[in-house]
Amino acid sequence: MAARPPNRSQSGRPPTLGSDNGGGFLSHRPILKWTLITGFSLCLIALIVVWLYWQSLYRGMPSLPSNDELWATGREQAIEFTDTNGETMAIRGPRYGRAIKLENLPPHVPQAFIAAEDKRFYEHNGADTRAIARAVWANVTAGETVSGASTITQQLVKNLVLSPEQTLKRKAQEIRLARRLEERLSKDEVLELYLNRIYFGAGFYGLGAASRFYFGKQPEELTIGEASLLATLPKAPSRLALTDNMTDAKPRQRYVLREMVDAGFIRPEEAEAAEAEDISLADAPERDPQFGYALDVATERINEILPTLPGDLIVQLTIDSELQAGIDDAFAKRMEEEGSKQNASQAAAIIMDPKGRILAMYGGVDYNESQFNRATQASRQPGSAFKPFVYAAAIQSGITPYDIRRDRPVTIDGWSPQNYSRVHAGAMTLTEALRDSINTVAAQLGQEVGEESIIALAKRFGITSDMRPLPSIALGSQGVSLKDMARAYGVFMTGGKRMDPYIVERISNSRGDVLYERPQYDPERVYDQEDAETMVGMMTRVIAEGTGTRARIDGWQLAGKTGTSQESRDAWFAGFSAVRVGAVWVGNDDDSPMSRVTGGGLPARLWHDMMVLAHQDLEPQPLAGADSLVTLSPRQRQRISFYRDLSQAFAGAATN
Repeated sequence: MAARPPNRSQSGRPPTLGSDNGGGFLSHRPILKWTLITGFSLCLIALIVVWLYWQSLYRGMPSLPSNDELWATGREQAIEFTDTNGETMAIRGPRYGRAIKLENLPPHVPQAFIAAEDKRFYEHNGADTRAIARAVWANVTAGETVSGASTITQQLVKNLVLSPEQTLKRKAQEIRLARRLEERLSKDEVLELYLNRIYFGAGFYGLGAASRFYFGKQPEELTIGEASLLATLPKAPSRLALTDNMTDAKPRQRYVLREMVDAGFIRPEEAEAAEAEDISLADAPERDPQFGYALDVATERINEILPTLPGDLIVQLTIDSELQAGIDDAFAKRMEEEGSKQNASQAAAIIMDPKGRILAMYGGVDYNESQFNRATQASRQPGSAFKPFVYAAAIQSGITPYDIRRDRPVTIDGWSPQNYSRVHAGAMTLTEALRDSINTVAAQLGQEVGEESIIALAKRFGITSDMRPLPSIALGSQGVSLKDMARAYGVFMTGGKRMDPYIVERISNSRGDVLYERPQYDPERVYDQEDAETMVGMMTRVIAEGTGTRARIDGWQLAGKTGTSQESRDAWFAGFSAVRVGAVWVGNDDDSPMSRVTGGGLPARLWHDMMVLAHQDLEPQPLAGADSLVTLSPRQRQRISFYRDLSQAFAGAATN
């Protein structure tokens, strides 16, 4: 029997799947067919949606700043001021620490932060996938956010680059940027950046600031106990700030120590000793508000030097903080004891060294009450304290200290200057006239040399205020600043070289990069050295035996001049030794008269107080020119007295 041929269609071809004769699988199941098509389409759509959503997470993602910018980005403006010895005087704005190097820290310091914040720091690539999965599972099972998985690198990115909002988009960007950051920086570089930029509460940023202000020491000196306490802060810096909440910080410290033991960083007995360590916080530095006047001047100068300020600055000033504090105390005491009795409510002072470094600045009796700086901003009449410039112009013109001028009534263009004593002494040398502050002689000298010559000399010496060529300029009738007066007197001290006062020595950032340093240069000569020494010789007589005797300091040669304006509205003393120059002003802000205060009284005593402090621990040095004048013998003095009497006799006969 022949084999049966296979079933074929009429066309002779075998049936195909889904053919009309009912041989296909899906031809009998159309629902399954469309279900698969729909499912495939939905999966494709879902994948596209997920892909689009995933891409949207990174839309608008900021780029990583450069490595240098990472040190400065996001900083609030902050300036740390240090004194001439590098000690912190004040901080305006948040406290940013000096840059620390990881290699300089004892191992337990960075280990404490790794144990507290990111135990797998050296194992992941910026974001810890294992920790992320664990955190997601914990949060899903708990139905709320109970665990996070931010690495140290992610915390850096979050704090320096991204906004603080808690969204999936920000978290995704944080992870991606963290991984990019670790492609650029080594692990140690990331950790070093973290320790320098993290917030430690109480306004302290960076390990350097936290270590110095919490414990009064450098980060290199931190114990395990102190390091573990600081490592508790990045988690909740405001709530756990050691200055406010040491009680809650201690349990967190125990956790950090346990983690350090588990990681093999320290032994259990070291953790026990660290937990039991008696840790006390450093006292906040007590700074006198008088620093405010100097800091204001320095801040103004900083803005001139650096028109665009970086986020953090370390500014070394020329101020001697101990001297400043001593002057503040001395002035407060004397003004309270004497000033109040003489209707003198305000005082100002400034003191500099021969290089022009401002060592101390007293801008007023109370910075908190008034920030107006009377040492730099006030323009007051110097009175006779201006006379040295008149005499300097005369000496420059060829007149000598031994030349005789008559103290007599004088009228110049309707102006008749009077001596403070209201009497006239007749013929006298110029040295005597300056020593005794004789107004009539100064007025005559002013006419001899000319007001324009006096103004030109004062300008060269450093007086910056506008002055008019009036006869009364010889008696200091036009306003000047205290700073300018001290600067101009410095020309005599330095033998004729201009003094350029300055208060900012160096500006750097917290990383130690020097942004500005006061340049060294040879000061310009503005007055002949021999003439300067002649003036010094004349001005020493003012303190030795004239109107400024209350300014004397044992062992030191000093030169200076008193000054009093009309009705005792202003009283001055300015002077110098071989190593310091300074000026003092006393008066009232409303320009009201004081009760018979003269430059040789309260200002001279304040100047003495200031200079005694400024010369502590210094060996006395000779003042160039102090001994330049010939001391007249008794016979010579008798001869001058004879001619003086004879002159007065002739003057009396002429008037009869």
